[in-house]
Amino acid sequence: MACNYFFNMVAHQMCCCCGPAPCSLCCAFCPPVKSSSSTRLMYTLFHVMACTVSCLMLSRTVSELVRENVPFFNVVCDQAHGGGHCEMLVGYSAVYRVCFGTACFYLMMALFLIDVKSSQDLRAIIHNGFWFLKFSTLLGMCTAAFFIPTESFLHAWHYVGVMGGFAFILIQLILITAFAHTWNKNWLTGAEENKRWYLAVMCATLFFYTIATMAFAFMYKYYTHPIACQFNKVLLWVNLGLCGFMSFMAITPCVRQRQPRSGLLQASIICCYVMYLTFSALSSRPPEKVMYQGMNKTVCHPKVGDDGMQNEGNAVAIIGAAIMYCCVLFACNEASYLAEMFGPFWMIKVYRYEFQKATCCFCCPEQEEVVELVVVDDYKACQQVIHNERHRVAYSYFFFHFVYFLASLYVMMTLTNWFSYESAVLETTFTHGSWSTFWVKMSSCWACVILYLWLLLGPLCRVAPSDSRPRRSRIKRRTGAARHVTVSV
Repeated sequence: MACNYFFNMVAHQMCCCCGPAPCSLCCAFCPPVKSSSSTRLMYTLFHVMACTVSCLMLSRTVSELVRENVPFFNVVCDQAHGGGHCEMLVGYSAVYRVCFGTACFYLMMALFLIDVKSSQDLRAIIHNGFWFLKFSTLLGMCTAAFFIPTESFLHAWHYVGVMGGFAFILIQLILITAFAHTWNKNWLTGAEENKRWYLAVMCATLFFYTIATMAFAFMYKYYTHPIACQFNKVLLWVNLGLCGFMSFMAITPCVRQRQPRSGLLQASIICCYVMYLTFSALSSRPPEKVMYQGMNKTVCHPKVGDDGMQNEGNAVAIIGAAIMYCCVLFACNEASYLAEMFGPFWMIKVYRYEFQKATCCFCCPEQEEVVELVVVDDYKACQQVIHNERHRVAYSYFFFHFVYFLASLYVMMTLTNWFSYESAVLETTFTHGSWSTFWVKMSSCWACVILYLWLLLGPLCRVAPSDSRPRRSRIKRRTGAARHVTVSV
């Protein structure tokens, strides 16, 4: 019995790595997983591994250990066109090369999967299986990038990274504002029929405004100083004023007349995100040094230690990196789903969607069909896999990989301080960054405010039609006959 269990597990993992079988865990006691979810999780793990390697190569400590302990390091430098400058294989140069291989892998997959509509397509089978072969391809691309001549590659790739990074920031801002807009509209739709939804709206609004207020108080305490950091103080008060202005505009009569479901919930979510971007920007600017009470102090950053000195804190770096990467993963997965549901113009259509009823799962528009779920249990030693893409894919394969391509460029630029990449090290990326990183993040903050205000005030510029009754749009998938749930054992 134990032997059969073991051989079944090995057989399934072999089919997953070298065949078309979807990926799943080895434990049969784990809950079933959808094939679309397991596939996205695997590609996400690929991206996480690439980002982890980039962080390690950017670390000053790891770079010194590699130079001292890796055998034949100088020989490898000569073969990889490094010559006598072995530091070109660590630091920012290594990050550029690893992200080059990662970005090329996701771009190749995106182009390969254009217009895939069914998991029965041969390209979809490759997308959902053959994981060892795809991992080998990713590893080979990253390795080959280290043999590209250095002279003009880094400068050219830097400009590509800048354009891709800004494109990803734009997509991320659209998704955040759409997230807030959808949440507010969904719950206010339920409040029209059940007043208890008003309580949920009020609690959520109060929660987000509390988080934003606490973030402002935290930054004003730890990122300012009584005799210095005047620039930080001005930016904090300016962004707090913008948050108040957005909240006021969201409930003005002229806006409520054109958008009856506009309210403070979406404004509170945007305020939270604005405070996060402000925190990220202030954490990325260079510190200031002042004479205070006869001591030379480094200010404008959180205090650590008992001596009252201000310098970089590991907690700030970890929190900033974690939030940043969570936003990256949210953007990559949510954009691919919306692109499949609304088509190429999802960035516009998502704001016009009208919910039929309120739900807690407000991120996903209602579907008018019952999707066939086929549970494959051929390998009882492993986790069950639910095939939920028999007739139509659950997300846009092309856009999923394309956004991960842009995310690779964005992570590359963020780790290497954007336009100050030659002096970038991991130990100071999220604390003592550069002015270029600071202005990129602060510009993103203000762009988010402008985008949200345009969503509020844009409808005021349109001429009202004679019949102004609101129309509800519904998303319909192309379906055939009625579907049912089948289980094959």
